[in-house]
Amino acid sequence: VQLQASGGGLVQAGGSLRLSCAVSRGTFSSYNMGWFRQAPGKEREFVAAISWSGGTTYYADSVKGRFTISRDNAKNTVYLQMNSLKPEDTAVYYCAAGGSIRGSSSTYNYWGQGTLVTVSS
Repeated sequence: VQLQASGGGLVQAGGSLRLSCAVSRGTFSSYNMGWFRQAPGKEREFVAAISWSGGTTYYADSVKGRFTISRDNAKNTVYLQMNSLKPEDTAVYYCAAGGSIRGSSSTYNYWGQGTLVTVSS
């Protein structure tokens, strides 16, 4: 299974970005998918997750109401729409596949390479 994340970049506080994660060589429609992030000097943390069907989503409190996770099983792609971005959202964002929707990063079997999001104040 290969995951390719994209969509990161530099944005001003209050702005928006949409991250994408394309999955290949696997059964995408059977995987719960998650987004995690790691800021400089900090541990990787959970951001959002979505069930294999798209029917259940789960968010970290820090992004609830600002970020939206979604998926398109026909395109083997999961998205993270990020609105009202804050400087503290600056991090490398990773997509992951195959884990528990409410689980830690250790439950995920497959990881993308990460995409950098920088939010300037």
